[in-house]
Amino acid sequence: MRKSILSRLNNWIIFLLMTLVVVTIVVASTILINFLRKEEIKRVDILVSALKFQQEVTTPSLEIQALVLQIYSSNTTIPVIILDKEDRPIEHKNIPQEIENDSEKIVELAKKMGKNYPPIELKFSNRNNQFVYYDNSKLLNDLRYSPFILGFFILCYFLFSFWFLRTIKKTDEGYLWAGLAKETAHQIGTPLSSMIGWMEIMKLETPESEGVYEIEKDIERLRTISERFSKIGSIPELNDLNFNETIVQNYDYLKTRISKKIDFSLHLPTYAVLVPHNKILMSWVIENLVKNAVDAMKGEGTLQMSVFERNKNLLIEVKDSGSGMTKQQARNAFKPGYSTKKRGWGLGLSLARRVIHEYHNGDIKISQTEVGKGTTFRITIRKT
Repeated sequence: MRKSILSRLNNWIIFLLMTLVVVTIVVASTILINFLRKEEIKRVDILVSALKFQQEVTTPSLEIQALVLQIYSSNTTIPVIILDKEDRPIEHKNIPQEIENDSEKIVELAKKMGKNYPPIELKFSNRNNQFVYYDNSKLLNDLRYSPFILGFFILCYFLFSFWFLRTIKKTDEGYLWAGLAKETAHQIGTPLSSMIGWMEIMKLETPESEGVYEIEKDIERLRTISERFSKIGSIPELNDLNFNETIVQNYDYLKTRISKKIDFSLHLPTYAVLVPHNKILMSWVIENLVKNAVDAMKGEGTLQMSVFERNKNLLIEVKDSGSGMTKQQARNAFKPGYSTKKRGWGLGLSLARRVIHEYHNGDIKISQTEVGKGTTFRITIRKT
């Protein structure tokens, strides 16, 4: 199935908008932080210069005193505390309201400011020197957390980008394999129709022939395979309920077509298991798992298929005594195009996972595997 141009366009528009938002926020925040820092530094410099000038001029004029007072009064953000030489508060400005009337806490805050910026000493002729303590404004102190906030936001953006691009990739791969499956069904359909016609002619000529009967069964099998491929990429109907019947039909068919040296057994509940499913697609999944197990055992070993219930889930297990898998092989087993066989296409397990995940809202995984001892595949489907 071809992905619509509108859907692709919407995905990329969302991605580009998110990128634009992140870039805008980062640039704007950087400019704002730099501007506020520069402005704060300028105001601190002006305030310090005014206080130093007041200290250096012995008899300042009224105009100079008014200017210094104006500079001091215009400061509405920078915290300032003036202490005498005995560490007693004389004046304070822009400090927390809850400590304005607490001399001990004001002195404590002044000493804390002194660790960030050395106090300015104001010397007087009577030796009653004063010390001016100051610090950054609350806004400037809060801005120190902005790099962490921006870093967190950028990290979230990159995680979103990774998820988005990975989703796009998986979606494209899904449409690619779905398209391949449908094209395969189309290619099989043409010669299959011709074979059905020839089979009808052969049945008229030799109606009791055993060979004709066997060929007819294989043609019916080809028709089923073609129908399976045609359903990939479409939304199948889950009309079938008797899961035991689906499994038994697969078991009976596969048992006659695998090596006699393989001990193939089936374990079912004694009661009917009713689960909505698509018989054609589910049969394909089971067949893929069984064929993979047969290949892993090289035509000889033990193969066990079990169906059982756990809580509200139906579980189907296919356990073989084959060559098993390494951890890396198990991680990659369901990836499209990955195969441990020399002539494998890596489609079977990938499409099986699609059938279970997307069409039956279930899960398929390798529940156990060990090199040289075999592998167990497990399918889980919710009953309700």
